[in-house]
Amino acid sequence: MAGMNATPLAWVLTLGLGAIVGSFLNVCIYRLPRRESVVFPGSRCPLCARPIRWYDNIPILSYLVLGGRCRGCRGSIPGRYPLVEAVTILLFLLAWTRFGLTLEWFRAVVLLSALVVVTGIDLDHRIIPDRITLSGIPVGLFLAWLLPPGIVSSVVGTVIGGGIFYLVALLSRGGMGGGDIKLAAMLGAFLGWSTALLALFLGVLAGGVVGVVLLLLGVRGRKDPIPFGPFLALGGAVALLWGQPILAWYLRL
Repeated sequence: MAGMNATPLAWVLTLGLGAIVGSFLNVCIYRLPRRESVVFPGSRCPLCARPIRWYDNIPILSYLVLGGRCRGCRGSIPGRYPLVEAVTILLFLLAWTRFGLTLEWFRAVVLLSALVVVTGIDLDHRIIPDRITLSGIPVGLFLAWLLPPGIVSSVVGTVIGGGIFYLVALLSRGGMGGGDIKLAAMLGAFLGWSTALLALFLGVLAGGVVGVVLLLLGVRGRKDPIPFGPFLALGGAVALLWGQPILAWYLRL
């Protein structure tokens, strides 16, 4: 893979960037549903609103040093914060090994970051913000001018991705949310039509498997809603990182 022969410094820089971006994604997950600015004010405790000093805001490390508690009020900070940072670091490293330091890597980390935010917000609030998806669609289309599979595939992917889920929403009379439709369209813009179809298939497959398991375990009833955004995000991440090998394997069959 492209980044496997990179220097140790490159790996460290990628890890550090993933940690910093992951910390910012936590801010987005918390503030976007509340319609707050993700820039001002600075980081603060979600419990007592005390500003967080820089040495208490080091990704993952500060959480461990403080034992998962605010230095001021000693309230418990959710474990989601270091989890989001760790997942973002892992995704950035996977993108590095797949694409190396290229424009394709930049596109990958932009999409992966958006998918992390979508997942966190949908799990917490059962919504997918338009500020992520409707902003992401033109970004994906713009990058398609410069990268494969090209602008035509990207436009077709946007139409097909959003169109399929819009049709599902019509036929199911509300069984598919508008946020899911726009997320599918964003995946089409970033991935192109063939990889986007793979992403949607993987997302539906993962959602179906998890839904059946939760139903069998009695955790969810047949009419209990399950947020679909995280499964679409998972399908999108897998298709982005390994879609071409998966499609090549399938076509060889």
